[in-house]
Parts: sequence; structure tokens; C-alpha cells
Amino acid sequence: MEDWQYAQADRSEELAQHHHFSMTKHQDGKDIPFAITVKEYAVAPKGQHLRYFAQADRPVNQGTAGFVPSGWGDSVLKALADCMRLIRQFPCEE
Repeated sequence: MEDWQYAQADRSEELAQHHHFSMTKHQDGKDIPFAITVKEYAVAPKGQHLRYFAQADRPVNQGTAGFVPSGWGDSVLKALADCMRLIRQFPCEE
């Protein structure tokens, strides 16, 4: 356990360290930038078993059923990869 995680006094505080990433989606001759934040929780949030949550800064699939890509994992890599998979899989319709 890293020392910053000991600052949390109660699980309900949901203390998390943020990791920031960016990617560019190439679609229809356009470059669409995405910023992705991965939260590394000191302790998995209530109702979750995983400590890492990634979320993009913009929605995809807006024409059908828009949603913001996200992903959970047991590491930064797994959560980030899950979020990036959804960005690649669905169109970004601005």
C-alpha cells in the first residue's frame, strides 16, 4: 500500500489518485481528441471490487444511445484499455 492511501480515515471518503491520459481517435478524416482520467482508489468504492476506474471526457454513439466511455479494472492498464476499447468501438458524432 502506498503512503498516500493512509490519509483516508473512512472508506466513504473515496480517496483517489488521478492518472491522466490522452488519445486521438481517427474517424472520417478527422482527429478527435479524448482525455481519459483513471482514478486509483485507496480502497475499492462501496459496491465495487476493483480499485481503478477510467472515464473519457466526451461521449460517443450520440446518434443512437450516447454514453461516456468508461472502464473498471484491477490496474491502471486494465481500466484504461477497457475505456479505450469503447472509444474505438463506437463512433463519435459531434
